[in-house]
Amino acid sequence: MRVEDFSFDLPEELIAQHPADKRDESRLLVLHKNTKEIEHKHFYDIIDYLHPGDVLVRNNSKVIPARLYGVKEKTGAHVELLILKNHNDEIIECLCGNAKAIKTGTVIDFNGKLKAECIEVKEEGIRVFKLSYDGIFYEILDEIGSMPLPPYIHEPLVDNDRYQNVYAKVNGSAACPTAGLHFTDELIRKIKDKGIIITDITLHVGLGTFRPVKVDEVEDHHMHYEEYEMDEETANILNRAKEEGRRIIAVGTTSCRTLESIIAKFGTFKKVKDKTNIFIYPPYEFKAIDALITNFHLPKSTLIMMISALAGKDLILDTYKEAVRERYRFFSFGDSMFIDNE
Repeated sequence: MRVEDFSFDLPEELIAQHPADKRDESRLLVLHKNTKEIEHKHFYDIIDYLHPGDVLVRNNSKVIPARLYGVKEKTGAHVELLILKNHNDEIIECLCGNAKAIKTGTVIDFNGKLKAECIEVKEEGIRVFKLSYDGIFYEILDEIGSMPLPPYIHEPLVDNDRYQNVYAKVNGSAACPTAGLHFTDELIRKIKDKGIIITDITLHVGLGTFRPVKVDEVEDHHMHYEEYEMDEETANILNRAKEEGRRIIAVGTTSCRTLESIIAKFGTFKKVKDKTNIFIYPPYEFKAIDALITNFHLPKSTLIMMISALAGKDLILDTYKEAVRERYRFFSFGDSMFIDNE
């Protein structure tokens, strides 16, 4: 299967540069995959498509100020790092700008607040660093780091909280699980009051989610591992829903990948802390989820391949053409889509 088959034409002006004024007032395209019907709504209308007993599964990972700018100790050369993984606040794995200049033993200084020594060289511009600092790591990171906005967003972010879900609580992501950006506390309360169950998993977003596909054939793409966790309460909620034939709806592709990874590995939901490099593309048979809330994704990305597996490639590409005609806003700060199983 060719990567080019998942391309589409997108006018640059439809790439959202800032979030909607109010989270739940972003637009919502509802795709009924069985009837192929499309409806144009606003996100606050999502409640009309959720039924009592449905289970919404969110990713509660919190974006960290993962972009760091420092200088090499010996040369003073400027260096940019993007933290991908944090191992116990002592060892970090990073994607490096000008990675060829960073070798084992290279020491980078960040504003005199933190030093990072390269202890391992990996492929694709990834390096592992040992840290030295005084204080609490995430407090230092808040002081010297920047929010890791995607490269297609060129406008500065006025409020860092707008690149954070209102329910985010577990530090660790190098990018926001953006399908959740449309939820407000008030909308969440209304959804719960209707009898919809909301539960959380954690997947820390890294290269597995946002790494571009650079091969010609889909099957040749290598997915990077991302760490995830499910607690026992969530596992029990999901297993009961499966037994009773109630819908499981993933909020975002990262929640979907986590749920499908667990089912694929164990055949059931269970308390687990693990990592996954699952790559979902057609013709994949979904075993965990029934429906999906998601944003509009980049052409030829692993994410558009995933939703094509859920609803069919031709239907997804036709739907994206409709979204372009209707001037929906795309990507991280853009509008939302609900792929319904009805």
